[in-house]
Amino acid sequence: MSVAVYIDEPKYLNAGESCVVIEFADEIDRGANDAVMNLKKYLLTQKNVPVVECLPTYRSLAVYFDPNMTSAVAVIKEAQAAPKLGGEASGAPHTEIAIPVCYGGEYGPDIANVAEHAGISEEEVVKRHSAKACHCYMIGFMPGFAYLGGMDESIATPRLTNPRTVIKGGSVGIAGKQTGIYPIDSPGGWQLIGRTPLRLFTPEASRPTLIEAGYEVRFVPVTEEEYKKIEAEVAVGAYVPVITEAI
Repeated sequence: MSVAVYIDEPKYLNAGESCVVIEFADEIDRGANDAVMNLKKYLLTQKNVPVVECLPTYRSLAVYFDPNMTSAVAVIKEAQAAPKLGGEASGAPHTEIAIPVCYGGEYGPDIANVAEHAGISEEEVVKRHSAKACHCYMIGFMPGFAYLGGMDESIATPRLTNPRTVIKGGSVGIAGKQTGIYPIDSPGGWQLIGRTPLRLFTPEASRPTLIEAGYEVRFVPVTEEEYKKIEAEVAVGAYVPVITEAI
């Protein structure tokens, strides 16, 4: 089934007295997600209509506002006035963040499952998983959990039949065609292939989540020795993530 994308004519849906949901597609689509991110940026920077918060999903944007200050009609009118931008080839700059990952062993106990499912070696899994940047479509499930698309589909692997009750924060997993990082200790059923020493969610920080929706995430393989060195630097606040702006 093909994806219906309506970037030029999005759907506007009222979601209570203080929220408007703007849909750009009926299924997951990268171009629609780019349009979501562009509209989010526009609405949060324009000065005509006061907006409380914008929450992006794979294909839509929830725009929250104070009904005592403005209205759904005004929000929709301003959204309609935004530049119609979407698609990977739009030329818009994007933020790329490098995430160091120690693959396999105790850090990635399911990497053998992924290798067997794909019919390749564990080393090849690492190579393919880190070969290109993945796009963060949205943050969900828990604070800081980034849903990443664009992974090499040859290593797509179903979730575990029996989910774990506890997964260590920083664990990198695969579920179907998606990859993601568990920000904190939690239950979960993704196939774990590695772990990052970075903190994905720091509630006391001015910006609590390390990865934001719309980011490009590049996984960088590191040795266990490098992992522990970075982990120690993170613990004392001495590690600075590599974040770049690119087109």
